[in-house]
Amino acid sequence: MENSKIWYITGASKGMGQALAEQLLLQGQKVAATSRQTSAFSEIIRKNENFLPLQVDLTDEKSIADSLKQTQNKFGRIDVIVNNAGYGIGGALEELSEQEIQDNFNVNFFAVTKVIQQALPYLRNQRSGHIINISSIAGFAPGTGWSIYAASKFAVNGLSEALANDLKPLGIYVTSVLPGWFRTSFAHPESIAFGSKQIDDYHFMREGHQKFSALDGRQQGNPDKIADALITLISIPNPPVHLFLGSDAYQRANDKIAQLSEEIEQWKNLSESTDF
Repeated sequence: MENSKIWYITGASKGMGQALAEQLLLQGQKVAATSRQTSAFSEIIRKNENFLPLQVDLTDEKSIADSLKQTQNKFGRIDVIVNNAGYGIGGALEELSEQEIQDNFNVNFFAVTKVIQQALPYLRNQRSGHIINISSIAGFAPGTGWSIYAASKFAVNGLSEALANDLKPLGIYVTSVLPGWFRTSFAHPESIAFGSKQIDDYHFMREGHQKFSALDGRQQGNPDKIADALITLISIPNPPVHLFLGSDAYQRANDKIAQLSEEIEQWKNLSESTDF
């Protein structure tokens, strides 16, 4: 396929990453995909000659570096990095242990920085490439009861925005993709955790978490359409730094921007009061 690109996708054995990998392969793209166990990939995908399954520990720089080297050796280059691996954690901040917070940031944020650091020498050498960091609408307009998950995704957005400035002169683009609710396994127990400690005063959060679980299977977003959106994204001459995926994400983003604009104007006098 003439427009075939080499994609490196983390966390691709389930959910959005799996749907993306499957659809890209159907469209003749070449995919290197990471998972903690390559046995988690379906046999059909593993037998595709355009597919490279990679067993990677995303907390280990050497493991990441080895997987990128394998990708380069098999396909000759790397065009698109998709940092997709992540999971949600629900609960009030004071309910979450230091370990629960650290574990969530290790996967949702620090793994992203490690992958980018290890991938950049390849992209710089080519003077081309696109880094796509899968964030969440919760990293722009957070809901109730997901403070640490939202914080990790805010960090991904901030990193993406700053990196976009740093890497554009080198011919490398960066986009933070902020999906709304998609019909994937994200609401399942293997993709979401809740704090082991519960404080009675935060009972209202539990109601929100139950509503979230009840949405499973009824989300508006179609994961099989993500590949088309990302193929379009990487073909744009000057791609956006932020891409909201799903009509729900688009609406929540606009509502948040309107709220933020109103708040900035409301407190303009206080903002300007600190000038000389």
